[in-house]
Amino acid sequence: MSKPPRRAVDPQATLDDAQAERSLRPVSFAEYVGQHKVTDNLKVFVEAARQRGEALDHVLFCGPPGLGKTTLAHVIARELGVDVVTTSGPAVERKGDLAGILTNLKERDVLFIDEIHRLPSIVEENLYPAMEDFTFDYVVGEGPSARNLQLRLPRFTLVGATTRTALLSSPLRDRFGVTCRLEFYPPGELAEILARSARILGVELEGQAAVEIARRSRGTPRVANRLLRRLRDFAQVLGDGRVGLDLSREALERLEVDALGLDRMDHRILLTIVDKFDGGPVGLDTIAASLSEDAETVEDVYEPFLLQEGLLQRTPRGRVATPRAYAHLGRKPAGRQSGLF
Repeated sequence: MSKPPRRAVDPQATLDDAQAERSLRPVSFAEYVGQHKVTDNLKVFVEAARQRGEALDHVLFCGPPGLGKTTLAHVIARELGVDVVTTSGPAVERKGDLAGILTNLKERDVLFIDEIHRLPSIVEENLYPAMEDFTFDYVVGEGPSARNLQLRLPRFTLVGATTRTALLSSPLRDRFGVTCRLEFYPPGELAEILARSARILGVELEGQAAVEIARRSRGTPRVANRLLRRLRDFAQVLGDGRVGLDLSREALERLEVDALGLDRMDHRILLTIVDKFDGGPVGLDTIAASLSEDAETVEDVYEPFLLQEGLLQRTPRGRVATPRAYAHLGRKPAGRQSGLF
């Protein structure tokens, strides 16, 4: 899949995001905002494991990027009073890489694997006995003299994170004792996150401005914090350093993030369907060709939020713009599309 251009509302982390998130990341359940169904249960599981002096059951976090899966892994380790070792599926390329990571863990440590669905199959298969029996099998020697040895591992907790649950194999998914799905945040909770981030960054953020940024952040804390950092720049250069409502609206317009959190590419996709193809149905490849984009990029990067917001529908015949899309664009359904609603 081709790499899409970086967008202000892209939920994937940039290098700047990774550096900023280290200072903004909550370190305890008390500081963590939102995802109450997940955190309320995790508090019980973590406290029970801590009281018994045992390793927590393996935990799988599912959900779109930018919602706090990495943060929760660090919170779990902090609440357990243990260390966390962080890696990602693509980084563990060989069996030896996994062996090196596992043998350096201490008792009850947390191993966090981001994008766990991208683990190579040979690595994944060697992870099964490590998760179940806390052992690691390796072969010494070659040919007829080769023999299998079993290495005992400390009892650890694997925390996996995935944005593509369907790509996880059943054997791996079934070995997690706790599975949590993270949901998009409502604007009220995002405003709380923004207020906390503003205090840490030393930014004077007005309440109405926090709500305005939250409404345009696509339900994603990472996007909200990124927009806050960009608005801080506007406030510093064009204002008096305070992020108020008027400056927020002006800056977000300059960043081409509208009231629903749509950016220029989102508008291009909807306008292509509405103006060029009478609102659809139109095939994905046709849309991609009209935008000079890769079809997989359109499907995996741009479409999910449009579908989530009810602006786009996938039908057996192709993509269709919804009445909400027409209303948001200030258009009226015309031609063959008017008969579909």
